[in-house]
Amino acid sequence: MGDKRKMDDVANRQLLGQEGRAAGGERRLIGPGAAEGGAPAGDAAPGWAAAAADIGSDHGAAAQSGAAGRGRGGGGDGSELAAAEAGVAGRVQAAVIAALHVQPAIEPAEEIRRRLDFLKAYLLRTGAGGYVLGLSGGQDSTLAGKLAQLAVDELNAGEGAGPRRQFLAVRLPYGVQRDEADAQAAIAFIRPNRTVTVDIRPAVDAAAAQFAAATGEALGDFHKGNVKARERMKVQYDLAAHYGLLVLGTDHAAEAVSGFFTKHGDGACDAAPLFGLSKRQGRQLLEALGCPPQLYLKQPTADLEDLRPGLPDEQALGLTYAELDDYLEGREPATVAVREAIERRYAATEHKRRGPVTLYDDWWKE
Repeated sequence: MGDKRKMDDVANRQLLGQEGRAAGGERRLIGPGAAEGGAPAGDAAPGWAAAAADIGSDHGAAAQSGAAGRGRGGGGDGSELAAAEAGVAGRVQAAVIAALHVQPAIEPAEEIRRRLDFLKAYLLRTGAGGYVLGLSGGQDSTLAGKLAQLAVDELNAGEGAGPRRQFLAVRLPYGVQRDEADAQAAIAFIRPNRTVTVDIRPAVDAAAAQFAAATGEALGDFHKGNVKARERMKVQYDLAAHYGLLVLGTDHAAEAVSGFFTKHGDGACDAAPLFGLSKRQGRQLLEALGCPPQLYLKQPTADLEDLRPGLPDEQALGLTYAELDDYLEGREPATVAVREAIERRYAATEHKRRGPVTLYDDWWKE
């Protein structure tokens, strides 16, 4: 993270904290281990979840402001209250958007070029032999994989290119993937230099069995889903270490704002080429790249839970990607409830967007 981004981040966090305190209470965050893998914040440990509920009080300051205005003889029509609420809400939303670097609109060709140049420059700077990424057949991994392959192709075709680089695509099914045909369609679209398949089921089932043997208790299905995500990332780092590659992540702004990823699972990577894009903006890039429509129009699912296979992301989130994208692109949310739900999730999952907390960090106190 560059110095400019660090400074922006500090400023934005200060603004978010100030708005929360102005609302009549500290902006407290759900702590480590909570809301993993895209779970609603309410699935977190009860004490932290109760603390996180305080973030919904942003409108408290506005209410106090409106009441004060009426006490001074101001009008009772609620206009001051509405204006104050809009001001608080707008500043919080603007700070979140700035922290996640989302633009209200993009030009797909320019955005593709910018991200290809980033991937190429980072490979050259690190001296790595290429990138590795797990491909699921969904929108995000298809886009990240296509960008990686294009970047590698451009480097290999350049004058004085030096050692040949590669994009290694890895299939990581848990047994048999229900939508394997989509994964194969994504591979055909990307045309990776190399593709390997590693079945994570034996490793995941062994981990769950050892957990049960050690504790005398079964690992819950939701937490086993996070084991799947972490095992997938472990395999990618094994391949990266063996072949001298960098691991790509697929995190984008809609996942970042909601914390919809597994900590140290799909949230772990060396480079995140989709960062700053909303979900719909990622779809625009795939359209511009000529991707088969079924890969970006299909219903997004993490598909981590055995008891709820193919659970749609939007059902797990309790929010639609359209609602998240509208918020991130600076539009007025459809309802106050949608705004508050997004901002609660953003605050509750802050620990997932940070490194390990240390004695010298203050963000968790805001």
